[in-house]
Amino acid sequence: MIVALLNQKGGVGKTTLALHLAGEWARRGQRVTLIDADPQGSSLDWSQQRARESLPRLFGVLGLARDTLHREAPELARNVHHIVIDGPPRVAGLMRSALLAADCVVIPVQPSPFDGWGSAEMLALLSEARVYRPHLVARFVLNRCAARTIIARETALTLADHDPPLLASRIGQRVAFADAAQSGRLVWEAHAASPAAREITALAAEIGRLAR
Repeated sequence: MIVALLNQKGGVGKTTLALHLAGEWARRGQRVTLIDADPQGSSLDWSQQRARESLPRLFGVLGLARDTLHREAPELARNVHHIVIDGPPRVAGLMRSALLAADCVVIPVQPSPFDGWGSAEMLALLSEARVYRPHLVARFVLNRCAARTIIARETALTLADHDPPLLASRIGQRVAFADAAQSGRLVWEAHAASPAAREITALAAEIGRLAR
């Protein structure tokens, strides 16, 4: 399965979710490659930090910020269980290529009306891609949610009426993600029993079921 984390709005947590989904599937014995399609290269930076810390390699990370992604990703997918694409912000050519490559698109949004409005351009690109990929699966995921906030509930209610639908899993606004990233780790390595680790496990399981 090729899963792309995409949103033209920056700062919604695409890289964090991409790395943690790849790591969650890898720790369950599946072969995973993460494609860093963001010219900023944050996933590559994380991988290099991990190497500097002499931590074991969990999954491959490749830099592929090119609009030929839709031709190259399926070839790479032949040798692994999952390809995870860490998508670019506001680069329409790369975004289109990632959409055409993906089996499943996950659109992270923060609990804010501005994030909902900012997704309109992303949804237009998704509709365009579905002309060529009519069975392309897409879902919103609420990321960086503060616990029990009215805005999180309102955002969830708004997205409940959308196509694509909203995943049931939510990811909290947790210091554990930042703490782990600084040393090239994932939350289950640094904080195995934390709510953050449990949320990632639930998200990975829910996305995995979409491909069945």
